[in-house]
Amino acid sequence: MPDQATPPARTPPIRAEIAGNRLELIETGQERFGLLLSLIAQAQSSVRMLMYMFNPDRDGDVVRDALTAAARRGVEVKLLIDGFGSAATPEFFTELSDAGGQYCVFNPSYGRRYLLRNHQKLIVIDEATVLIGGANIDATYLDDRSAKHWRDLWLRVDGPEAALPARYFDSLFRWSKRGKSLRALRRMVADYNEWRGPLQWKFSGPLSMRNSWWRSIGRDMKRAKKLDMIFAYFAPPGAMIRRIGRVGRRGTARIINAAKSDNNATIAAARHSYSRLIRRHVDLYEYQPAKLHTKLAIVDDIVHIGSSNFDYRSFYINLEIMLRIKDAGFADAMRGYFERELADCKWITHEVHKRRSNPWQRLKWALSHFLVNVMDYSVTRRLNVVRR
Repeated sequence: MPDQATPPARTPPIRAEIAGNRLELIETGQERFGLLLSLIAQAQSSVRMLMYMFNPDRDGDVVRDALTAAARRGVEVKLLIDGFGSAATPEFFTELSDAGGQYCVFNPSYGRRYLLRNHQKLIVIDEATVLIGGANIDATYLDDRSAKHWRDLWLRVDGPEAALPARYFDSLFRWSKRGKSLRALRRMVADYNEWRGPLQWKFSGPLSMRNSWWRSIGRDMKRAKKLDMIFAYFAPPGAMIRRIGRVGRRGTARIINAAKSDNNATIAAARHSYSRLIRRHVDLYEYQPAKLHTKLAIVDDIVHIGSSNFDYRSFYINLEIMLRIKDAGFADAMRGYFERELADCKWITHEVHKRRSNPWQRLKWALSHFLVNVMDYSVTRRLNVVRR
């Protein structure tokens, strides 16, 4: 097993062309960092960036300076960050604003701040290239050697499908500037969802009972025979656990969860569901080399990738973005990625789970499951509830 500071082995990039769009999976932090700086430097007309976390560290400074340089050469630069997730202060972006870039904080008012999170990660360059995934602008997401680095993904999309996320960003940016009602926000988010075609953008939240991505993946699972999932935070409703279990009984269902995190409560919350999943013939694994932050599901010949975790907060409260990709060749390639990740995982058999489990541990798992689903991750991060 490689140690946590060893960068992942280089493999040929996963690429596909679907409905006139070119897709490429960006697996490593160093690749994400280099690609982002290159795209910003090459931007001709616009850079739109939406990040849950934009932090003033070594890499955050470099990205901020690249955005500032783009604004100075006449590129329209718009940056939207979450007011709770990001550590960067307005002063950090002073030079960007002075250069003509536009900067806004989502949900800056204190009254709603505790509940709502814009957890999306979206970058649109010249309305022609889109980057989505789980990685934030922070050195631990844009590196592969640090002992604290995160294992994560971005997906690059070049082509006509970049236009809709650009329009979505502009609408959300305007809402954030004006601070309109939650009803207007829910309606706006719902209006941009797609339900037809091999590529479908799924935007969700907040406080909506009709989450388009949850409904979509639930339908995809209904008759599926193969399900592979990687989620950093896994604490779904019982109905979704039963649906995953039915896939396991019809065919195969495999889930990779985190063994390491900066938030042990999320690991404990995931383990709360293990007994029910194992009884339903679902194979469970925990990723060992690094902290896991990936959000990926492969359902038969359909891939779901983006910013959403698989828990109540992501389903019902956070703003999230996922892309549904229906293409058998791309799904096969992504299963190859899943198999490579599986090689770095520990299989959580019934015996392994039973050895971990005792009444006190099960109580802590249940408590963590409740707290993770009603409180913010930054609050539950302070809980120490996991025994290795």
